[in-house]
Amino acid sequence: MSNALDENRLRYLFEATRYGAVRAAADALGVNPSVVSRQIALLERELDTALLDRHSRGVRPTEAGALLIAHYRRHTVDRDDTLARLRELQGLHRGHIDLVLGEGFVADLMGGALDEFWRKHPRLTMSLELAGTSEVMRAIADDRCHIGLVYHPPQDPRIRSCAAIRQPICLIARPDHALAKLRRPVRLREIAGHTLGLMHAGYGTRQLLTMAETSERIGLSPKLTTTSISILRHFVRSDLGVTLLPAFSVAADLEDGSLVAIPVDNVLLSSAEAHIVTRLGRELPNAASQLLRFLGGRMKAFQAGRRRLKLLRS
Repeated sequence: MSNALDENRLRYLFEATRYGAVRAAADALGVNPSVVSRQIALLERELDTALLDRHSRGVRPTEAGALLIAHYRRHTVDRDDTLARLRELQGLHRGHIDLVLGEGFVADLMGGALDEFWRKHPRLTMSLELAGTSEVMRAIADDRCHIGLVYHPPQDPRIRSCAAIRQPICLIARPDHALAKLRRPVRLREIAGHTLGLMHAGYGTRQLLTMAETSERIGLSPKLTTTSISILRHFVRSDLGVTLLPAFSVAADLEDGSLVAIPVDNVLLSSAEAHIVTRLGRELPNAASQLLRFLGGRMKAFQAGRRRLKLLRS
């Protein structure tokens, strides 16, 4: 067995397992699939162990392969973060931040917070990735992104919640809707009798709703299921039905009066939280650390009911 690990071969292994297929990895890397297969085979020969289980639907790592992938991920993250900190020491004041977030945070982020941050740090660059709750957590745990903005995240020992605030799921409806005219919190059983649009099961709002349905022994049957909050906004504004979302995700519609947010009488829905998350143990570059502090202090999603804001220390 060789004592050296070829970083390029490790990268091919990582990408093959990331995409679940050698051909998909080759497409992403811009090489022929035979190149990926050959490099992984050479790595397996050098280490004298199988690294991939190959099956008809693709590939998945063996126990040894998973160990190498975890090593490669730590190595690349540590290298990139160290280089970023070196640039900071040299006084370049540059940096790049990878942010992953749910769609409900976009308007809030773009509505002033990001502009203010860039005015203070004009040489920083950023990439934004939209994702559902489950994918946000994976992107942070796998070190693909520095910071995540996520609604109702599941418990994960790899993830650190840096800030959290209660943001209940509300019924979102037009002001002239029958349930809005009740002028009181509504119950899930009342909502179940109306035409409903909901987010896909991979999103925190839908996952929490499923728990609430189970607790009340009822079933919501949406006429529309989507991965887009924008679609749900238009669904409700067009008087096609109602939806269930945290109020901050439709803040602009609430401000212009086209929609209203009605409290839902359910303990689970009223206790939901929005979180800013990072990977536990990851030392963020200075640029990402500055953005982390900025988001907690400027975004409306983490400002409402400020006394309930929890800043969690590691």
